[in-house]
Order: sequence, then C-alpha cells, then structure tokens
Amino acid sequence: MDEMYRGKKILIIGGTGTIGRHLTRSLLKVEPQVVRILSRDEHKQYEMNIEFANEATRLRFLIGDVRDRQRLNRAMEDIDYVFHLAAMKHVPSCEYNPFEAVQTNVIGTQNVIQAAIENGVQKVLFTSTDKAISPTNTYGATKLTAERLISAAEYQKGSKSTVFSSVRFGNVMGSRGSVIPLFTKQVCEGKEITITDPEMLRYMMTPSQAIELILEANRLAVGGEVFVLKMPVIRIGDLAEAIIELTAEKYALDYARGVRVIGLRPGEKRYEELMTVDEQMIAKEAERMFIIPSLFREKAEQTLVALPDMKPIEKSQVKQWLTEEDLI
Repeated sequence: MDEMYRGKKILIIGGTGTIGRHLTRSLLKVEPQVVRILSRDEHKQYEMNIEFANEATRLRFLIGDVRDRQRLNRAMEDIDYVFHLAAMKHVPSCEYNPFEAVQTNVIGTQNVIQAAIENGVQKVLFTSTDKAISPTNTYGATKLTAERLISAAEYQKGSKSTVFSSVRFGNVMGSRGSVIPLFTKQVCEGKEITITDPEMLRYMMTPSQAIELILEANRLAVGGEVFVLKMPVIRIGDLAEAIIELTAEKYALDYARGVRVIGLRPGEKRYEELMTVDEQMIAKEAERMFIIPSLFREKAEQTLVALPDMKPIEKSQVKQWLTEEDLI
C-alpha cells in the first residue's frame, strides 16, 4: 500500500464521516502528495481540520456535493485515486425522502463516474452496503443501482483507463447513527434500550476492518468487481445485552431498566444478506473477503486472470455467527 499511494493525489468524497476520517488517517501515514476531502458539511470539515491540524500541508478541504457535477470535475483535477463514500444512508430518511436519496446515491454516483473518466482518474472505489441485496427500502435500492452504475461504467468507459469497483459494507460499529452509540447513551442515561426486534440479524464490522477492506479492494481491483468482507452476524438482542453489561461495568452503573421492543421502522429488514444466491455461484473467496466479478463476461474474465489464486466460495462461510459471549 505504501508504494501505491506515496506521492499520489487522492480525493475522498464524503470524507468527513466515520469511515472517511479513518481512511484519511490511514492514507496520510503513507505520505501521499495531497488528500482532498469533499463534503457538504462545513462544521464537520472544521472539526476534522482541527483533528488533523498537523497534516495541514497535505490535507485540503472542499465544500461541495456529489449532485454538483461541475464541482466534482474541479475537485478531481489531477487526482489519481477517488474513494466515493458520500451517501444518504439512514433508512427512515431515505424512505420519507426517496427522491433526495436518488439524487445523492444514484445521480451523485453517476456524476462521480463521469467526472472521473473526464479527468483520467486511475481508480474509483465506491462504498456500497449489504442492504443492496434484495432491497426492501429506498436506501438499499439506490445503493444497488449505484453498484450497477459502477459496474456498467467499467464496461462502457471505452478507451479510458479508469478502473471502477465497489466494496460492500455491513454495519460499521461505532459509526455515527449506528446502534452501539445509541445503546450506550441510553444505558448511561438510565433509560430503556429501544430495539426494533431482538431477533434481527446484522452483519457487523469495525472501522479498522472497513478500512482494510477498502484498501485491499482498491489494490486488487481490475474492473467491475464487488468486494465483500467476511463479517460475523450479530443478533441485535445479544448486542443489546452485551452493551448493557459492558457499559454498566465500565461506568459502575446500577442499570435495571432493560430492553423495550419498538418494532421495525419503515423499510427495515429483519435479516440482511451479503450476496444473492446467483452472486454466490460466481463469487470467489480470498482470505478475508469474497470477490464478485463483474456481471459483464469480458470484465469477469479479466478478474479471473488477474486473481488466479481465488477459489469458489463455500456457502457455509458466508455467515459467521457471534454470540453475546463473543461480543463481551
């Protein structure tokens, strides 16, 4: 990784979020020439500028939106690598504002694709979600569409050399808006933990695992692939009990309020998936991830030639369960 990014110019779109900050920290360690952060939140940029004050010479902050193609074109001038992290990601927000989600997650991704091709970017990596599999909500549907745009861009780019690929995330532990900070806050305040359904299952990953997946996928990508981290499955009821025990122990709390079930929110699924059945049939397995080749045959064959050591996946390896004891 050091040689891949040393002296390069990198753009992180949506770089002020949890994953963006961790990715920025990892990339700065390998001495790129510049890391540009494009986002529309001025306050988060202000906070991040303070956090990375000692990297002022290599870090640039740009206010902008993926919906603005002209702004993206300016941001990508002379850029080598693009990491596209920007999205509307909260399921209820996307359900109540579906066209806003389309404009950011779908049209915004197409704008990134066009700007990258026009500026001769070497590689573009798009971050997707397990909710894109058999989607039942607007967020998942827009992310699935964006995945398809990335794969199609790889096929349709003609003589241009930009490489497009995607990574598929589960729930990132501790990220803003995720359940772990919410559960911890509720315990500390002596409130009931509110969960939608104790039997709900979610794929979980740590921020460091997410960054490892992003960087490894970008290194391996030859065009059109979707990279999926091998993630454990967690039952939300077990997660809640583990958070209660760990938080009460950490802060010496006498917590006795327990858990209250509030039911599924609009668009939520009880069970998420990493891949469709059809994807499992063509996916290959590496040590820490699954690799789904492009749906377009020519590009899929290029992947298989470039990654000859990959093997067909074993269906039993797709789900790795974590119990409450494992979490604690």
